[in-house]
Amino acid sequence: MNNTSGSDRQRVFAPLALSRGRRSFADSWWGNAWVAALEGPSLSATGRLARGRTYARSGNVGEITIIPGRATAQVKGSLPSPYRTAMAIPQFSAAQWDVLLEVAASRAGHLAALLDHEMPNDLADAAAQAGVRLLPRRGELVPRCSCPDSGNPCKHAAALYYQVARLLDEDPFVLLLLRGRGESEFMAGLHRRNTAQAVAAAPVTAVAPPRGVSARQAFAAALSELPPLPDPPPALHRPGPSVQLTALDPVPGVDAEALEFLAADTAARAAALLRQALLPPGEPTIAPALGVVEDAVRLAAADPPQRVAQRLAWGTGHTPTALARAAAAWRFGGPAALAILDEQQDVDPLYVRAVREEIRQNWDGEHAPRLRADRSWLTVIGHDAQLRLGPDGRQWYPFCKKYGMWWPAGFPARDVTAVLSDLLAPDRESSGANS
Repeated sequence: MNNTSGSDRQRVFAPLALSRGRRSFADSWWGNAWVAALEGPSLSATGRLARGRTYARSGNVGEITIIPGRATAQVKGSLPSPYRTAMAIPQFSAAQWDVLLEVAASRAGHLAALLDHEMPNDLADAAAQAGVRLLPRRGELVPRCSCPDSGNPCKHAAALYYQVARLLDEDPFVLLLLRGRGESEFMAGLHRRNTAQAVAAAPVTAVAPPRGVSARQAFAAALSELPPLPDPPPALHRPGPSVQLTALDPVPGVDAEALEFLAADTAARAAALLRQALLPPGEPTIAPALGVVEDAVRLAAADPPQRVAQRLAWGTGHTPTALARAAAAWRFGGPAALAILDEQQDVDPLYVRAVREEIRQNWDGEHAPRLRADRSWLTVIGHDAQLRLGPDGRQWYPFCKKYGMWWPAGFPARDVTAVLSDLLAPDRESSGANS
């Protein structure tokens, strides 16, 4: 288990490893206690719970976000796109937290274990005897899923339920966060309770007040002993985990998928800006700001949700197909590939003739393909294949025809013969198999 978030009140866990072949779903006392609370004393993992357990074992549950009162994840089903799944659990009131802290601080064994960042197994029973149930009843868990199944829970929510048990295997303090408080907040309350009990038990002795220091002296000392500036932060190779909006009920007028997508894009751009800020002097910088249309194409190339892609197309005057074609160009070459998507360049005919001769001389085969030159484009006669010279006048971009249009077909390279050979490879293999 890998907690990829540094926040104490929002913890994000990377997808868990497959767990097929294990006899019991959980390993620890807390994990098994969660499963027992979920399935109930007279219930086994039947129906949707059983299918949810299978989904969880098979790795269908993606990154899990835990916040007070809620767990969320994307769960793969039978369709290519995962479902947005959430589980709500009642949070403790202030009075319930007081009872739990009192129970934990009043027993030496509990206190010692918790101060050592371990959750004693019998804390659940002791708290229950005092009227506070740490482990939920199954009826307390409220599922929500974007799938059409109206079951309570559906198999996707059940898979999330079971994966929480595996989180508790590694860190039972996740249960406290689900109930409303992070580990540091809980431990701070426990320290205060323990200190108050120690002070109450200690004898009262008179203590002389400390001798004061004038503000002038303190200010002068601070000016004369300024600490050195801290080291710059380390460079980021990738942005942090993407945010997941955890509201169970949709908010009118708010597209949660679009907000999550834009938040992930903002994090990626912020990481890029930080990398640029940390570059040594003289290093090449990140490309300048993009125009509205280019930026929309860049967003479309990041495979956004379908509704977001439709809004990007509508906002830039593209058809969905035209935007998908532009996004494909962006994936292969960014602004340079986008610049040659529909525009030709003026090229010296002697250079084009030299390129065609280079292909003829270097071609691995009996006959090099015949090419028709049209300014900066070389079209292969008899094939739906084309090469286009990039804006830098050095790299060649492969294109193929589909839906009656020329689509980007791969990454560019300076070796024009290699680009053309890779582009025609499927046709050459097919002709070889038929000969």
